[in-house]
Amino acid sequence: MGTMANVPVRRAGIRALWPQAFFFPSGPALLESRCLLAAFAVGGRHLHLAMPLTHTRDLFAKALKGKYALGAFNVNNMELLQAIVEACEEEKAPVMLQISKGARQYANPVYLKKLVDAAVSLSNIPIAVHLDHGDTFELCKQCIDEGFTSVMIDASHESFEKNVEITRRVVEYAHRHDCVVESELGQLVGAQFDEGEEGGSHSMKGVYTDPDDAVKFVKESGCDSLAVAIGNSHGAYKFKGSQHLDLDRLVRIKKALMDAGLGDYPLVLHGASSVPKDLVEQINRYGGDLGEETAGVPEADIEVARRTGCTKVNIDTDLRLAMTAAIRKVFAENPREFDPRKFLGPARNGVKELVRHKIKNVLCSAGHAFD
Repeated sequence: MGTMANVPVRRAGIRALWPQAFFFPSGPALLESRCLLAAFAVGGRHLHLAMPLTHTRDLFAKALKGKYALGAFNVNNMELLQAIVEACEEEKAPVMLQISKGARQYANPVYLKKLVDAAVSLSNIPIAVHLDHGDTFELCKQCIDEGFTSVMIDASHESFEKNVEITRRVVEYAHRHDCVVESELGQLVGAQFDEGEEGGSHSMKGVYTDPDDAVKFVKESGCDSLAVAIGNSHGAYKFKGSQHLDLDRLVRIKKALMDAGLGDYPLVLHGASSVPKDLVEQINRYGGDLGEETAGVPEADIEVARRTGCTKVNIDTDLRLAMTAAIRKVFAENPREFDPRKFLGPARNGVKELVRHKIKNVLCSAGHAFD
């Protein structure tokens, strides 16, 4: 594997010195480089080099210091990936690209890797790649070996002791390969893992995270961040009526971790889509049938969670709604349309504007790419 060090680089109008590594996707050099792709183009007398994948631990530390949350957006096709990265690039926001087991089954890991390669090569912002809801040690190991900067092992459906055991095994392997591990304690209502994956399940009963259990779990498992259950849930049917997140519980969890000597520990909020009413109405107006019972997490609750110390906020359902709303509108207004570019293009734009709104107005990560 060849390397280039101290090469003048023009990034967003700023010249900097970046040690860069070029690799071909084979062997352990891929993992060691921490760079999915370092593609470049000659511009004048300077080389324009892509920023390599950013370590998730670094992103967490900066988010905690800056009091913003990282947007963790799920991707499974080109249009979603383009929309997310372009919005974050334009708003100068760091981003975590999440790939679930279901996305790997749908799109094939090789295709997804090449898409991420392209995004990294064309972007100047910090990008991390994360396995969302890994359900086995083997899946987590595979993603770590492929160069993911972080993985989630979700054994929250197991007993406390089994959850610790499985998580600790993943942590031991991940830390040997400089990879960060997220785990989950408590159980969310709704789809467990990805609704599009084989073997996915649906839980009708949530189990809230206990503050004392959170301390014990983090200490015994060694996980680097913890997804908590505080009334959040997966899917588009999160609440009935005016239900909100249990933000008091979140405060108690954060305080318990701090009092236990674990510092400003990174917490993660899953099931954090707000299920915008305008998108639901647009889908229904153009032939959809989502029903009136759709409801998401109020964005005001997410803002409080961010200020309380939720460092990473997962968003998936809202992306699906934005894409579906745009596609349905195109077909309703142009029933003879059959060019995929004519409906996938507007879908990409819809997702892009939604991501822009989230990082600017809810997560407040805009402008923090180069902290």
